[in-house]
Parts: sequence; C-alpha cells; structure tokens
Amino acid sequence: MANLRTSMDAAFYDLRIATPQTLHGSARSIPGEPAPLDGAPSSKLLRMQQLWFLGQGFPLGVIPAYAPPLYSSSQKESGSLSLQTIWSKQPAENWWVGLIGQIRPIKLISSVASEALQADLTLPSIKSVVKNFFDKSFYSIGLMSHLDVGPLTSVVVNVEKDGQRKNRHTKALIHHKLPDHDLTLEAAWPELFVDRNGKYWDMPESISLDCASLISESGLRYHFGIHRNGGAAKAALDSGEDPVPIPASLNPGICAKAAFSYEKSKDLWRELETKEDLKLVKRREGSFRNSAYDLRMKEPHAAISGIFGGNCEAWLTNNKRPFGVDLFGSICFAYQHGKFRKDYGDLTRVDARLDVPSVSSISPKLNLILQQQIAGPIVFRVNSRVSLGRGVHIEDVIYSLNYSLRLLESGKVVAWYSPKRKEGMVELRVFEF
Repeated sequence: MANLRTSMDAAFYDLRIATPQTLHGSARSIPGEPAPLDGAPSSKLLRMQQLWFLGQGFPLGVIPAYAPPLYSSSQKESGSLSLQTIWSKQPAENWWVGLIGQIRPIKLISSVASEALQADLTLPSIKSVVKNFFDKSFYSIGLMSHLDVGPLTSVVVNVEKDGQRKNRHTKALIHHKLPDHDLTLEAAWPELFVDRNGKYWDMPESISLDCASLISESGLRYHFGIHRNGGAAKAALDSGEDPVPIPASLNPGICAKAAFSYEKSKDLWRELETKEDLKLVKRREGSFRNSAYDLRMKEPHAAISGIFGGNCEAWLTNNKRPFGVDLFGSICFAYQHGKFRKDYGDLTRVDARLDVPSVSSISPKLNLILQQQIAGPIVFRVNSRVSLGRGVHIEDVIYSLNYSLRLLESGKVVAWYSPKRKEGMVELRVFEF
C-alpha cells in the first residue's frame, strides 16, 4: 500500500529525501510543501550500512551514483558520475565507524585530458598534468559513526567534506525509543533542503527535536516537535536566472508544530497464502521453500485506505504569521495481481493515492505507482505525481529497478533515477514499500 503517513510527516522538518548530493545520502524535505513521491524518501538504513552491504555485490566494492554539480554552475558537463566506496570497522560490539570516499571520474579524466592536450613534453608540463590528480574538487570524503548507548538509545555522527564546496558538513543525531514513541534530536551545520521543484537550499544551522507515536491498532497517530532555523537560507546553486523566493519554512526562527492523523484500510478482496504456496521446490542447487521474493507482496488483493488529520504551527519570530492551522487527507486504492513467487508474470501492481495536502492553498495531487515484474526478483517501478489544479499536468516522476532479496524477507536493492533533479543512485531498503 502506498505510504499514507507521508501526508502528515511532510509537515515536519525530519522527512528526508534520498539524494546523491551528500555522502550520507539524503536532504530534508521542506515542510508545508506537497508530500514527496513514495519512491523519494531515503532509506531508513544509514548510508554507511547501505554501502557496506551493497559493496559485497558490486565490483571492487564501488557503488555508482549520478548527480549534476550542486555548488558550481560552471561545471555543467562533467562531474555528474560519482563512485563511492566505504572502509568500515567495528571497534566495539555496539560501535560502527565508516570512512566513505567518493571520486568524480568523468570530471577527473576530462580535466587531465584537457591539460595533457595543451601541454608539451617538458617536465613542468608533466608535473602540471599530474597535479590535476590531486585537485580536491574531484573528491569527497566522509566519516560516519553509529554508537548504541544501551538497547533504546543510539547516537549517529557524520562529518563530510565535499571538494567542490568550502565548508565541511557536520551532523549529529540522537534517537531514543520510548514506549510506543520515537524521540529524535538532530542538528546539522549546514543542512541541505530540497523543494518540490528539485531546487536545493543551504541552511547554515538546523536543529530539530521530534516525538512521533508509532502506528496503533486504532489507526490514531500523532507527531509533535520544535525546530530552529539559524541564519539565512541560500540557494545551493545560483544559475543566474531570476532569483527564486526563499520558501517560508526556511526563514530564520523557531517553529513548534503538532499534528494528528487517523488511518484506516480495508481489503476489498484478498487471496491468502496457502501451504501449497510454500511447498518445497527442487532445483539443481537443492531444495528450498517457495516463499515470495517480498513478503509484503505475497498475496494478490485489492484494498482501499484513507487518512485524515490536521496540524498546527506556531512561529517565534516577527517575520511570519505567528500561528497557523490546517487539515489534510488522502485516499488510496491498491490492486495487485500475482504472488511474486514465479520467475515471470507473477506481479503486476497499481497504487493510486489522491492527496489533499491543505484545505487552504495547495491543489489536490494524484500519486500513481506502477510495478511490473521483469524476471525473478527484478521489478520495474514508476512513481508519478499529477497536479489536479487549474491545469492537469505531471509534476514529478521517478523510475526505478528493484531487486528483491528473499533472505531479508522484505528487502531490496533500488536503483532509481529522477528526471526532474537529474539524479540517480543505488540504495538498500528493508521493510519499506
């Protein structure tokens, strides 16, 4: 089922969008904008964990990503392809440390080739060519640490330096599990935000404290938090065109928010898994149980679900409306054909979700998800969002190939591409739709 909870989470500062523009693999969504596509939020796993796992299957442990330069408008043609790898260590049973390295090979080769063509064979010219290999704009490096402080609390620290920008990026997060709640304290200097048009914004300082309830059997859920923007937000890449107004949620100040939602779903019909589905299958490699490639897609069905809620916010600043209240709602229909067990033709799935993100100003959005099995665990997926305002048009699309991993029950390697942001990367997602 398409994720209904993003309807509420989009109002807060802790919703993260997957992006290869940072070594930790995410940027924050801007509160108050339409909920992102279902394929856009970043994996719940730390990027350090993802790279370690993905490195087991990629040649030389190198994982590719694709993104245009973010901090230099003069580098239009090169630097889009990047290669990442990780060196990880576990100093203690509850502590993991990872050093992530990234290189931009196309930009490096282009620069060295250009220098070599212009140079003669004298020693100074050769030294100039060799010197290009040590240009820091070709590389990025990041240090990540994850420490479990007891069974309920974890601390994550990330420091990274992009060779294309002057300052380093520092982030710290403390996560604590309360009974039926998650408590998160997060700070970053600076923080990267991305708006619905795919434009990135740098916030010099960002601090958030959030408390979110876990989904209950009754369907009631709530979320509250406080956030501080420090300094003036700035567009990450100045294209020289007409300046875009800074989103209201990125103005300096302190904002307190609270939201609640009520969610329900109902099966119109469902073909339950049987003992026959789980029979042993004999092949050359041996016998194995014929479980679904993804346990969350093991049963053909048709279902309808919905969510309704409201949120309020209060700003402690003189430059904004001090108090605001709004309502939101979504309704979703899902249809799945096939049990996702056979090698071919055993999965076709359609999810359609109608979002009303605000009763005041934002037009309704129709989110469509189409999934089709190609072969075995490989599924082609298209996420799209259509605006139903004054003019019906497609706002955003993400294409992806998903490789489901039976051993993880509901885990998959996702290679996605966003035409709007001109970005693509490979992620590991576990128990995520």
